[in-house]
Amino acid sequence: MNDATALAAAISDGRTTARATMEASLAACDAHAKLGAVVFIDKAVARTGAAAADHTARNDRGPFHGVPFLGKDLGSTAKGLPVAAGAAAMRTRVAAPEADSDLFAAFRQAGFLPFGLTASPPFGLALDAAPEGLPPAHNPWNPSLTPGGSSGGAAVAVAAGLVAIAHATDAAGSIRVPAACCGLVGLKPSQGVIPAGPDFNNHLMGIASELVLARSVRDVATAFGVVNDSTRAPAALPNTPRIALALPARCDAAQIAATRATADALTAAGCAVTAIAAPDQMGAEAHAIVKTILAVSLAEWLLALEITDDQVPPLAAALASKGRAMQATDLFALTRRMAHLSDRAAAVFTNFDAILSPVLSTPPPPLGAFDLDQTDTDAHFAKMEAFAPNAAIANVAGLPALALPFGMQNAGLPVGVQLWGPHGADGLLCHLAAQIEARAPALNYPFDIAGLPT
Repeated sequence: MNDATALAAAISDGRTTARATMEASLAACDAHAKLGAVVFIDKAVARTGAAAADHTARNDRGPFHGVPFLGKDLGSTAKGLPVAAGAAAMRTRVAAPEADSDLFAAFRQAGFLPFGLTASPPFGLALDAAPEGLPPAHNPWNPSLTPGGSSGGAAVAVAAGLVAIAHATDAAGSIRVPAACCGLVGLKPSQGVIPAGPDFNNHLMGIASELVLARSVRDVATAFGVVNDSTRAPAALPNTPRIALALPARCDAAQIAATRATADALTAAGCAVTAIAAPDQMGAEAHAIVKTILAVSLAEWLLALEITDDQVPPLAAALASKGRAMQATDLFALTRRMAHLSDRAAAVFTNFDAILSPVLSTPPPPLGAFDLDQTDTDAHFAKMEAFAPNAAIANVAGLPALALPFGMQNAGLPVGVQLWGPHGADGLLCHLAAQIEARAPALNYPFDIAGLPT
């Protein structure tokens, strides 16, 4: 399998070196710069880290030893990489961190070599990856289309082979949407199991989580295992996993067909699959909660950094204005709504071990579909919710949700499906995803992974 695990194995057994692999990644970043995946690279950091990796004792090497790695320009930070959240005003106000966040310390312990940052929309406010003042990230399968977001730059970097695996974050589908758009695997972990310290800048009242985008389930499962901050023992795998099949009416024929084919694959793997009504009402409530949290968060963020409304895109200014107008009592009431929704979501898993559903309602739209130059925040968020129906449920309820590809659409684009589970079922989702992956049609990515020996 061509993935980060295979790349680490090639470094470990001497078929290549960390330095050669890093040089291949740097060359690929230059060669495919027009895809807009990467917004910051430190080549000196890249080369120094790779040289040190080649001199690391074998018994001190993690499972991804020597593998080039890109952080997202939003979320937890790596030493030397100045995260600006895709916003022009932030680029003049942030300095490169002098130390790794807890998450990147764990990533580095696993063997990853962070050397740059991938594109994100300003403040993560769109399901695309068009940083302010920089070119947008383009979908490698069809450069006229969005790669999804907000971890779209990370998805482009992996699908285009610049790196084999990349950091990503998810507050309302931002790992799963680009995974579906670009034919990748991405897990939004259970709430509280991924280290967020020491600054906790992007936790967003608990709805956001972080991990990676990759080309294989095993890469995602291994990455989760090395950064999992939970002391809770993994639950035993059920003998016959009970899968609920939920198909929102808004999804087009290609999304429905892929999800039904995935259900057949799970049945062949020994699961019991039962159709249920899609949780659309719960999804609408979760989406409304996320929109409010993002508004309040952005208002606080701009105030803390002394960024004025005229220094951000119009939609961000309009959203921050709504956040500033919100009463503290209303925000407190929001926490009660979150608790009620979490309880309703958990109740689904009384009868099921996981839910299977589409990620998207349609193929990726053209670049520019999520324009931040307008001020109608309701219309903007409605468009995103329509594109990724019910995605926010996992965030608000703190549930794990894993997206992975299953075949191709007629337009030559991969199509993605997702599994949700109860809190702490991250391992079960990875197990089920591995069963799906083994039975899914193979994807022929448009680009090979840089540095991976043939």
